[in-house]
Amino acid sequence: MASYIVKRILSLIPVLFVVSIVIFMIVHLTPGDPASVMLGEEATAEQIAELREQLGLNLPIYEQYLRWVGGVLKGDLGTSFFMKETVTKAIIEHLQPTISLAIFAQIIALLIAIPIGIIAATRRGTVTDSSIMGMSLLGLSIPSFLLGLLLILLFGVQLGWLPVAGYKPMSTGLWSHIKFLIMPAIALGTIQAALIARMTRTSMLDVLNTNYIKTALAKGVKKRNIVYRHALRNAFLPVLTVIGQSFGSLIAGAVVTETIFNIPGIGQLIINSVARRDYAVIQGVVLFVTVSYVFINLIIDLLYSVIDPRVRLERK
Repeated sequence: MASYIVKRILSLIPVLFVVSIVIFMIVHLTPGDPASVMLGEEATAEQIAELREQLGLNLPIYEQYLRWVGGVLKGDLGTSFFMKETVTKAIIEHLQPTISLAIFAQIIALLIAIPIGIIAATRRGTVTDSSIMGMSLLGLSIPSFLLGLLLILLFGVQLGWLPVAGYKPMSTGLWSHIKFLIMPAIALGTIQAALIARMTRTSMLDVLNTNYIKTALAKGVKKRNIVYRHALRNAFLPVLTVIGQSFGSLIAGAVVTETIFNIPGIGQLIINSVARRDYAVIQGVVLFVTVSYVFINLIIDLLYSVIDPRVRLERK
């Protein structure tokens, strides 16, 4: 098991190397001189030259890359030109709202998706199956920002049950924290629920059609035991993949939703940084989100071997 984990971690090194190059080139591929863009049109030549020297933009590009990577390996993602604080500190300050929103949205998605996916698979070809698949298609078709606006209009404006925007940390109380996340979590979790439900149904159907399931049914084993003890576990690997990808996309893709609901998370941080051309923050946030996504997939990959040891043996 230890050797398998080491191999999986080592396999990430080339991926992270390519990712670091792409992220570093963000500054150099954008039109115009970064220092001029950051200072604005009224900046003097002396101010631009001073900032270029401060940011190291006057160095050869390979030296800039090595300097940036060296800082990243030490945990130094640079300093925000506008916020006057380290990028690491800015990310940490904005991380809790995004993590809370992603976890809440994922819980909502799983509570909806897994049961209805199983129901659709066990009732294949019925009205129930068609209805669930129709609802999942609708969930995939509605953009999260549109659903968020509809939820604000209904539950925030007309009914007044929930706050229309804002955020309160966990320290203010559990309900106070959750009530600000209910609508954005539903808006984000609906799409993920639709994806997970469809994958659950497809994977369950593949397993339910295997010979050992048919044999168990012929021997009189209770259908409930077959579905939950045997079929679901063997069908869970593809579902687990979708769950991991969906959680990664919730962290990376909450930009618009956080903006609509005025949640001070990573999404709002990167939007403000792009508007101000704060390149150090843009690079740091994109790197953080990318690395998070990669390691979430690594965790999912390692969980494969826990759920099904055959995966570990096949990849040796």
